[in-house]
Amino acid sequence: METLESLGRRIATTEDLRGIVRTMKSLSAVSIRQYEQAVRALRDYRRTIDQGLQVVLRAERPPLAGMAESDGATLAIVFGSDHGLCGRFNQEIARFALERLDARGIDRAGTHFVVAGVRAAARLEAADVEVGRTLLLAGAVEGLEETARTLLLEIDAARAADGIARVLVFYNRRSPGATARPQAIQLLPLEPRWLAHLQSRPWGSRRLPTFTMAPAELLKALVRQHLFISLFRAGAESAASEHATRLAAMQAAERNIDEHLDEMNGAYRHRRQALITEELLDVVAGFEALRARG
Repeated sequence: METLESLGRRIATTEDLRGIVRTMKSLSAVSIRQYEQAVRALRDYRRTIDQGLQVVLRAERPPLAGMAESDGATLAIVFGSDHGLCGRFNQEIARFALERLDARGIDRAGTHFVVAGVRAAARLEAADVEVGRTLLLAGAVEGLEETARTLLLEIDAARAADGIARVLVFYNRRSPGATARPQAIQLLPLEPRWLAHLQSRPWGSRRLPTFTMAPAELLKALVRQHLFISLFRAGAESAASEHATRLAAMQAAERNIDEHLDEMNGAYRHRRQALITEELLDVVAGFEALRARG
């Protein structure tokens, strides 16, 4: 039977573990809010970029047919995590990315992979996928800008060296019904239907817009900002989803720890009462023996 001392040590260790789990819960809850605020803050910026694209497209009306998808290699950008304790977060996004590539008839072997998060990269490599580059994720919202800029440089390098014609982004997004729901967006080429919608959309003011830059240069700058915003948002939503998944895992762990503590505290009280009863019986037996001698 386990001693009272060993039970006490187990209870103390479990209580320390519960404190760690609660700290991780708090950190995840705070991080979720920060990343979701970052996504909301992008809305006005995205609306401004869309309006700029609308102005240039309405003024110049470039042929949208030339922006349709062409033959060439594919660059797949996958957002995962660097840390564990987030359930099947990385496994699901890796599986989803490969399934979507297969569904579109894109050869995995000919696809260039850039992965943000070492654990997602490990999942892809376990599926016999060669990962070209793995990026470490930022630990806070402030680092997402650098991640997005690095990914833009990776896209430029891949298009110049490998003839990339298509860029796809895969990431997890938090939704009301799930902590992590895999998403996919086509970053390049730009969707012709979306561009056509911007061209035909009515301008929301009586003041007609104008610009002074060369149309081609302005369009190039606006498209690059559009790509930056898309990558930043994908990274922020992925990070929020990761922390939401970890929060759910820590909540489940805390419930299990509390149940285990209740069991151990019950066993501790039972063992302590048994020891007190044994000591009392020893005292009574000793008293009876002394009285019998007398």
